[in-house]
Amino acid sequence: MRPYPETLARWHELVEKRDFTGLDDLLADDACFQSPILHTPAQGKAATAMYLRAAGFLLVSGGKFRYPNEWWNETSAVLEFETEVDGVIINGVDMIFWNADGKIERFKVMIRPLKAVNLVHEAMKKLLTQGLPKP
Repeated sequence: MRPYPETLARWHELVEKRDFTGLDDLLADDACFQSPILHTPAQGKAATAMYLRAAGFLLVSGGKFRYPNEWWNETSAVLEFETEVDGVIINGVDMIFWNADGKIERFKVMIRPLKAVNLVHEAMKKLLTQGLPKP
């Protein structure tokens, strides 16, 4: 059996603890974040961390978030997720790509169904405009 990638283990730890303060150590300086809500990718560690923290607060903090399936190799992973926000079931995929140093270079999120995309869009806009609650 192949060894579990350290980067993926560290990501799961952040999600399980619902604490994304360790993102800066996990992200590459040139990281990019891709989302169904953004027209163009968010570029750089600061922007990627901002979006991931907001998404973590929105999707993970409610306690219903889980990864029922995952596929990975030495430099990337695809994690299917399920959660519920405001009574809407959200199903999606996190695609994570990391470099030889184990730093995440690209994080791509895809979400379904359309009702979930619309809900996440509005909630993320509100979170990013008003700011995340302090931990």
